Amino acid sequence: MTDASDQWKQWHERRTETVPAPCGPLALTGTHWLADYPDGRIPDIPGSWAADGGAVVLTAAATDGPTVDGRPVAGRVRLEPDTGPVASPRVALGERRLVVLVREGAWGVRDYDPGAPARRTFRGVAATAYDPDRAVPGRFAPYRESRTVRVPNAAGRGRGPALDGEPACELGGERRTLREARRPDGSLWAVSADATSEDGGFRFRFRYAGAPDVEGLTAVDLNRAQLPPCAFAGHFARPFPPPGNTLGLAIPAGERTLL
Repeated sequence: MTDASDQWKQWHERRTETVPAPCGPLALTGTHWLADYPDGRIPDIPGSWAADGGAVVLTAAATDGPTVDGRPVAGRVRLEPDTGPVASPRVALGERRLVVLVREGAWGVRDYDPGAPARRTFRGVAATAYDPDRAVPGRFAPYRESRTVRVPNAAGRGRGPALDGEPACELGGERRTLREARRPDGSLWAVSADATSEDGGFRFRFRYAGAPDVEGLTAVDLNRAQLPPCAFAGHFARPFPPPGNTLGLAIPAGERTLL
């Protein structure tokens, strides 16, 4: 238990360091969906931005300010979605980082500003101390095909994340399952909620797990349930848990709220 507890403390310390990083979630000052700007002009971001098939076309003059790959934009440049670290997208505007993204066919630009006030006022993340009873083995049962479930978010936009299977484990003396998505590296991701959300906790949290082994075995460690990005900045989408991922029991584990 000592090793597991120490590893959890290190995990929590890393989270506390990365959240207020210059391009961490607290630095996000805007998510601009291009469909909302048919003239291509995003407020406070120079140039003209337009979706064009499988990319975004940025048109700007060298004096406008945006750079791509470290060079001023002078004309048109075609930008595919940024898939690398947020701190190093192709487009910059001074110290700001402009991340091109696409979600279910909708193109957008996220604006990360190291000078965001939220970074200066951050005091930490409240988290429940490590509890070995909240780390249990599970067995992942994949679906034959991914299942898309339309889930509304706080902005009223429906999202249809692809769910790939369900890990089963024992919690509170009962068998529980969560509907999860498989990430590109094979690891698992779920949006879930429990009864502690009604007692001062955030409405839902994210849970990540390592890739299942050949027998489907994986670890279900609720101690590492973490606040979603939207808990730190309202410019992130707030995806609610899909049906079946709201547990009726209280699970006092993992990150709870901002301090």
